Amino acid sequence: MKNAVLTEGLNGLDAQQSAVVVDKLNTLLSSYQFYYQNLRGFHWNIKGKAFFSLHEKFEGLYDEAAGTIDELAERILTLGGRPLHSFAEYTEQTYIKALLDISDGEEAVKAVIDNNQELLGQLRGLLELAGENNDEGTASLASGLIEGIEKTIWMFRAWLA
Repeated sequence: MKNAVLTEGLNGLDAQQSAVVVDKLNTLLSSYQFYYQNLRGFHWNIKGKAFFSLHEKFEGLYDEAAGTIDELAERILTLGGRPLHSFAEYTEQTYIKALLDISDGEEAVKAVIDNNQELLGQLRGLLELAGENNDEGTASLASGLIEGIEKTIWMFRAWLA
């Protein structure tokens, strides 16, 4: 476990089990950081007839992602762990690829869907792990994020149709 929990029995949870949850949370945090940067790039570089709507939507998504990043880091701290906080660390743990110079609306939307599918998979795994560890705080966080991501995927698929 790369990012071990330091506090024994914090919040009544088993420290070893929490260390596993913290590691998964840090991987999710890393993936969210790359997702955030991808969204910034789409926002800045989008061109074409859908510019106004997508430019605004990408800004909303990266604002939302920034809030989620903060929530993930705070949950890691709540469990007694250390949130990753450098791009060198994020690069080692992310499952989302950095995307460069995407200006086509359809390509950007497909990338948002792909990024969200990856985040959704990580969140479902985290939800399962949190449930096994009786970690209701992490389970609640994951569950709320899952609902939002599912809606984002649905909306962007509808946009593509």
